[in-house]
Amino acid sequence: MESIQESVKNMPGFDKFQERFEQMKQQVLTDPGVMRFLRENPDISDVHAEKLLSSFYTFKNEQHACRNCPGLENCPNLMQGYRSELTKVRQTVELRYKPCELKVIDEQKKSMTSLIKSYFIPKEILEARFDRLYKHSIDETRRNAISKAYEFVQMAGSGHQAKGIYFYGKFGVGKTYLLGAIANGLAEKGVHSLIIHTPEFLREMKSSLSDGTFDSKMELLKTVPVLMLDDLGAENMTNWVRDEIIGVILQYRMMEKLPTLYTSNCDYDMLQQHLSYSQKGGLDELKALRIMERIKHLSTPIFMGGNKNFREDY
Repeated sequence: MESIQESVKNMPGFDKFQERFEQMKQQVLTDPGVMRFLRENPDISDVHAEKLLSSFYTFKNEQHACRNCPGLENCPNLMQGYRSELTKVRQTVELRYKPCELKVIDEQKKSMTSLIKSYFIPKEILEARFDRLYKHSIDETRRNAISKAYEFVQMAGSGHQAKGIYFYGKFGVGKTYLLGAIANGLAEKGVHSLIIHTPEFLREMKSSLSDGTFDSKMELLKTVPVLMLDDLGAENMTNWVRDEIIGVILQYRMMEKLPTLYTSNCDYDMLQQHLSYSQKGGLDELKALRIMERIKHLSTPIFMGGNKNFREDY
């Protein structure tokens, strides 16, 4: 009876198949990476090497793909974003994988992103960086604000007690973008932060009373290592917002010595006046003064000026 091997040899087209296989084998065994591996492991015989053709073939193709990298999203390798390496293990050879440079950078970005939480903050703000701020800032007050922000990141990122900052100035001078740069700077140092657009978030807090998320949101704002309240003073003020949300959060953070940063179109005096009034026409200067004392205790006021609208640069 004819053996399977003999039957295959007698199949139509076997000669061409054998020819193509031999060509492929030569391409694999003469690949610079494969040849280097075989030189480093002289105990692998020619016969043994032929039995490892499958691993060598995968290694050759993936190394070629890496040399002509099409980008992480289009990586054709078996494990996307990973480089294969030939490794001698006892009497056999294995393919082991290590993340490539693009994969490492991508994972670092994802890790940093997980350290930054936000509510109602535009995507471009969350991509802010200090180098872009310095590049576009020619006004002296902006440069001073950026320097103070950078000092805060260095202090908070090194584990030292850092006092918050109250950035104030007219609309469009880059206050919110600066908070984004601070958040990314902190993320690079492994520090969690939260940025919220205060007016929108306070409106959501009212609805969260009915959906059962109020307590968890309050706990997050009270305990996050670095809290950033953007556009404070633009919200519709009510006694409940002032006393039960803003006041409670700031009191907790003051007691726990957790840094809080702010941006506002109002200076301290204007903000105190805003906090004194409510939508119902009430006036309570004493409670407003209490809130302001917490804000002043938690921050240093920094003015940001400039005639050019910062938003036009981005």
